[in-house]
Order: sequence, then C-alpha cells, then structure tokens
Amino acid sequence: MTNSDTPPDRVSTDPRSKFHDEALLERGIGIRFNGVERTNVEEYCISEGWVRVQAGRSLDRRGMPMTLKLRGNVEAWFQDAAGEAETPAD
Repeated sequence: MTNSDTPPDRVSTDPRSKFHDEALLERGIGIRFNGVERTNVEEYCISEGWVRVQAGRSLDRRGMPMTLKLRGNVEAWFQDAAGEAETPAD
C-alpha cells in the first residue's frame, strides 16, 4: 500500500476479488460517477470508466448480490484526506 492521497485505479469491496484491499477501504474512498457522488459502488475502475453497483435485492446462484456495470466518468478520492483538508488549523 502507498501513503499517497490518490486512490488506486481499481478497488473492489468483495473480499474474493484480487482488487480488494481492506486497508484502503478502511480509509474510505469517495466515488463521483458522472458528476454525482455515489455511496453504493461495489467496485470501480477509473482508467476503463466504469463502476459496479448492486442491482436491487437480486442474488446470484451463490447468494451474492447481482451487480450492474455502469460506464461513464469516474472520480475517486480518499475521504480521510478530504476531511483533513476541511479541518481548520489551530
């Protein structure tokens, strides 16, 4: 893991994915998709321009939530870095 203020190109909340990183997720990653801040993103890829979101309450045959891949403009940031920037210095 790097200590930079830029999130990686691709992250997943699914622990079975090779793009899952618990330490990054604990920091909190904010996602803006097509200009709208989203809180229900399960996976994203900035370079390919897509996010995966849960498709309602539908489950696949393994009992995992079904997801939809939406394409568009993806922006990501660490929420803890944004919080530090907004806090006034004493």
